[in-house]
Amino acid sequence: MARRVFFSFHYDNDINRSMIVRNSWVTQGKEAAGFIDKAEFEKMKRKGEKEVYKWIDKQLEGTSVTVVLIGAETLSRPFVQYEICKSLQRGNAVIGVYINWIRDMRTLKISAKGNIHTVIGYYEDGSPAYFDNVCDGIYDYVTQDGYANMGSWIEIAACAHNK
Repeated sequence: MARRVFFSFHYDNDINRSMIVRNSWVTQGKEAAGFIDKAEFEKMKRKGEKEVYKWIDKQLEGTSVTVVLIGAETLSRPFVQYEICKSLQRGNAVIGVYINWIRDMRTLKISAKGNIHTVIGYYEDGSPAYFDNVCDGIYDYVTQDGYANMGSWIEIAACAHNK
């Protein structure tokens, strides 16, 4: 079944790694949301955070799964936290995919592994929501052959949410 997937990632640190994942997804005939050109993103940021949040909300429309591409600092980024929380509110399945072993296209370096036990928001009672407790699975793009398996990971999570 074809799915429209929202990809969440730390733009400044991980755009090159994220593009590798996104391009492999698109070359398999899948549709990706959550990617924007650097110039457009900077222009949107200059208009203020409200514009970025509106863009995120629009990109999430029609998606059933959110894939968080986890680099060293991804889960501590405010926009990423917003994307995860909005995805959960929408009923999207959410999976995490480590991208730290993918070499940056520019620097050819890998990055540190992000901490999945990071607070990404708070419940109504004030208790913390940890990413590893709210997501539907954690995978590693390199060591678990994400190119071949991401579709399965997404489908398993979507089915768990009856999507």
